[in-house]
Amino acid sequence: MRKLLLLAGLLFSIVSPASPTQIALTGGMHISASATIRKGTYKLNAPADFKTGVIIIEGNNITIDFNGSTLVGSNDKQLPNEFYGVGIFIKSGKNITIKNAVAKGYKVAVLALQVENLTIENCDFSYNYRQHLNSNREREDVSDWMSYHHNENNEWLRYGAGIYLDHCNMATIRYNQITNGQCGLMMTNCNDGRIYNNNFSFNSAIGIGLYRSSRNNILSNQLDFNVRGYSHGIYWRGQDSAGILVFEQCNENQFINNSVTHGGDGFFLWAGQHTMDSGEGGCNDNIIYKNDFSYAPTNGIEVTFSRNYIERNIVKECDHGIWGGYSYNTFILYNEFEKNRIGIAIEHGQENSIYANKFNENKEAIKLWARKTQPADWGYAQKRDTRSRNYKITGNDFKQQQIVFDLALTDSININENTFKNNTDLFKTDSNVTHLDSITTSDIQIIPSKSFLHNLSQSDKIKKHWFNNFPKGKKEIRITQWGPYNFQYPIIWLSKVDSNNKMEFEILGPKGNWKIKNSKGVKDISSASGKFPATLTAIKNGEEQTSIELEYTGPSFSTQLGKKIKANQPYTFSYTEFTPQLNWNVNWYKWDEKHNPNKDYQAFQQVLNGSPVLTKTTNKLEYTWWGEIGKALPADSFATVATTSVILPKGKYEIGATADDLVKVFIDGKLVIDFWDATKYVYDEDAHHSAIVELEGKHDIRVEHVENSGYATILFTIKLLPY
Repeated sequence: MRKLLLLAGLLFSIVSPASPTQIALTGGMHISASATIRKGTYKLNAPADFKTGVIIIEGNNITIDFNGSTLVGSNDKQLPNEFYGVGIFIKSGKNITIKNAVAKGYKVAVLALQVENLTIENCDFSYNYRQHLNSNREREDVSDWMSYHHNENNEWLRYGAGIYLDHCNMATIRYNQITNGQCGLMMTNCNDGRIYNNNFSFNSAIGIGLYRSSRNNILSNQLDFNVRGYSHGIYWRGQDSAGILVFEQCNENQFINNSVTHGGDGFFLWAGQHTMDSGEGGCNDNIIYKNDFSYAPTNGIEVTFSRNYIERNIVKECDHGIWGGYSYNTFILYNEFEKNRIGIAIEHGQENSIYANKFNENKEAIKLWARKTQPADWGYAQKRDTRSRNYKITGNDFKQQQIVFDLALTDSININENTFKNNTDLFKTDSNVTHLDSITTSDIQIIPSKSFLHNLSQSDKIKKHWFNNFPKGKKEIRITQWGPYNFQYPIIWLSKVDSNNKMEFEILGPKGNWKIKNSKGVKDISSASGKFPATLTAIKNGEEQTSIELEYTGPSFSTQLGKKIKANQPYTFSYTEFTPQLNWNVNWYKWDEKHNPNKDYQAFQQVLNGSPVLTKTTNKLEYTWWGEIGKALPADSFATVATTSVILPKGKYEIGATADDLVKVFIDGKLVIDFWDATKYVYDEDAHHSAIVELEGKHDIRVEHVENSGYATILFTIKLLPY
């Protein structure tokens, strides 16, 4: 009897052609026929792996209308970096459509595997997985860097996604929204798709990502503020976030009429590891047409080791307008470059044409150069001609550049029929520039502009219906611990601290009212209440803990984590800072193979009992090295030992250490962080380690750090957590 009941329950969970047309969702449900979901909110946790999902869809010629229903996962978790599992798992089949679904709280909202002609439309997959970011206003943390170099085994899944497609050809993704997550739409081995009219903005890493995916049309999407690794005026790294990511053998895609502003990069294309190893292939013949790639902390457009076509894009206020390292046979036509540090920068490029572009107020307009030697471990450099040579630069308009042409170690540059106005210096060249020709007329075989929208039917014309009234400029990028601020919820943002400890804040959010409820560690607050937006100043008085707590009343909004706040419901938001007095004594030691810490920790301790090669004192344990720790001192095989004593108020604390390669943290002789196995350090995010401890009074802290080789860092943080 028990077996019969189990079988009956299993059959009930499978929706077949004979099932009712409207159904309620249950965990583990399989759907194999068209259906409409009974509208509601379904709180359903998913299995923790990527092999299944809360809802499993499989079959042919299926349409599932979720009818505005909401799937909520990870109900036993609170923070986005804890979210797990797959909401909707689409497992093989043809001609499957899902529409009108909402899914949040999952590692991946929708995962589709080997589905041909999949359509996902009118869905909202916002507020899913996000990493907790460890960079702060004053310094970046290497553990926040992204890495996409390998995805043959779906390594990208560790970053989560709103939609993740694997081997899904001819997909149509339209009218969807994915915001306030880490990655929007990620595609691997997906060809001939149409992705248009989506809003994948305000994510902490990627708007749309492609891996080994070709001939896709990516049209009129809003992909703004997909960014991390930026602190205005302090550092601008981007940490490999991007509005559009194109990685590893992606060819003949069309990227047209997209808004891709304020991304770490706007457009980030890299040929791939196969090309770097073999010298073959690349991400070639992609059309990048009529997009806005402005306000990127790093590159508006990055295209490397490949051949592409770049026309009529707007690129303003980026570090580089185009970074085109090792690009060849690439056309750069009719684009607008304004107020970038460098408009177009290409090292080791060949046979590139730069035609009829407008350059206005860039520090440098065009920079072309080469290095005398190539990295010995690059197969590409061993098997390809990597000289910087054969450029045609014709019909461009240059206004108010500090330097128009910055040229080094480059051969055969034809520059003619350009116009120049109010530029400071026309040429900056070295003695290795040869065959610079500004007389002979250039013959550029220009690919004609096309009406690239021919692949869309008349009913699919572009609709500008997404939120797009956010302020413009890199200063508007504010990276919180969960990603970019989206202008939709109340926030108090520290924008400046001067030498007299005067703090300047921005109060941003919906058009409501604010008032100060409490403050600690500050004096001379400039205002007690006001309307949004506003500025506020205060003076730090030297206490370890600084806080300003405010209350918002006004229109309804969603919090940073997606919680709905009703109109006129009081909402508390705050700025907090905890800076205990830490006086570190730091010693560095050189270790050898006999005392290798990776093999024998006890033998390594003998090194630490010896004499250090360098000693310093500091109030912040924040070190990063790209080489020697000091003049004539080790760059590899060294150890750092830092000790301090601190007096703390009673509380719960998060101890953090970011280390390349190994680290141990002791409090009062007790080991609280133990990362001593370099084989577990695979990705940049593996560099950060943390522990939650309860402390009160005086405590001794000891940090032991080991560097094996290459890049090295040790960062220590202590945060006071709310009870």
